[in-house]
Amino acid sequence: MPALCRDCLTEFDTGARCPACRSPRVLAHPELHDLSIAHMDCDAFYASVEKRDNPDLAHKPVIIGGGRRGVVSTACYVARIRGVRSAMPMFQALKLCPEAVIIKPRMELYAEVSRQIRRMMEDLTPDIEPLSLDEAFLDLTGTARLHGASPAVMLARLTKRMRTELGLTGSIGLSHNKFLAKIASDLDKPRGFSIIGKAETADFLRDQPVSLIWGVGQAARTSLDAAGIRTFADLLRWEKTDLVARFGSMGERLWHLARGQDHRRVSAHSPMKSISNETTFREDTASADILDGHLWRMAEKVADRAKAKHLAGRVVTLKLKRSDHSLLTRRISLRDPAQLADTLYRTARALFDQVDHTKPYRLLGVGLSDLVPETAAEASGDLLDPRARQRGRAERATDEIRARFGADAILKGRSLR
Repeated sequence: MPALCRDCLTEFDTGARCPACRSPRVLAHPELHDLSIAHMDCDAFYASVEKRDNPDLAHKPVIIGGGRRGVVSTACYVARIRGVRSAMPMFQALKLCPEAVIIKPRMELYAEVSRQIRRMMEDLTPDIEPLSLDEAFLDLTGTARLHGASPAVMLARLTKRMRTELGLTGSIGLSHNKFLAKIASDLDKPRGFSIIGKAETADFLRDQPVSLIWGVGQAARTSLDAAGIRTFADLLRWEKTDLVARFGSMGERLWHLARGQDHRRVSAHSPMKSISNETTFREDTASADILDGHLWRMAEKVADRAKAKHLAGRVVTLKLKRSDHSLLTRRISLRDPAQLADTLYRTARALFDQVDHTKPYRLLGVGLSDLVPETAAEASGDLLDPRARQRGRAERATDEIRARFGADAILKGRSLR
């Protein structure tokens, strides 16, 4: 059986240890050099970056997220052992792990590190489909001749390079389609490398829970459970027509996935659908000044991301959540696509003025969707607001100054509220 040392990249026949460096980190599989669809997932990415930059945190539980009223963005593996999970309310995480070090996210830094990892991936293949800052699908089909090594070897080389050059680790899933590659990347975290080959697909999936399917949330699991579907073996007993009749378009997808079939291509050009920013307050608030300040800061962050991606959007969305977790959403379509913070703020503020202000809110969010290239953005100005064009020029000038002297070089007064 072909084998590969993940430490020194020596290829050899099956053995418990590498014959060259004696490392036990050996990857052996009958289809080791035949598979080419991979999923790479960084290990506790945000927390790992923080631990890398502050060695004093190395053995401490670290949680990346907001204050006590916020949620967990990422938890390191020390904290995960205590039960802390992503998207968990912060107060619950602190009950499970009261000694945790809480760090506010540094998104600009994480984005820059993500770009460094992306450049390493691009040395392997142009066919990369990012899912977030810390994970992506890669299609290495046909690259063995270019690199003189199989996809498995190149992926092991990628994680070794990430460790050496960036001080970060990642886990690899390698298979014959995206569905199975993503499952495989979760099988042996952290620093994992797992393979699901074609020959073993049916046996591997048969007894797995359907919750393993990416995108099947609690509501879908409840519906499947009501139909007596808890495992892939249960799915296999259903005819495709019956699954479609019961679950609609999801039924056909389930029928194929139950058989390990996924014909989606790794797409390097999946369009971004929306850009948003939201915040959960430490304390519920109905203060108009405080909420207005948050509206501006979020509009500015959304605008900055749109500008960085050279995008504009036709739809502005306002999201509000009360202390009882009831959610209120308002959206409006613009005459012209927008990317300026001034336009997003004024539109979001107009939506905010239409809702009830007598009760406090715990969450506020601003979003931009129906995205188009920035060349279409606000080209004609606003005839009903003669000063809009002047404010737009001022914002562009502000962007140039910040690009030269830093984000804090110029601040609007309302951003200090």
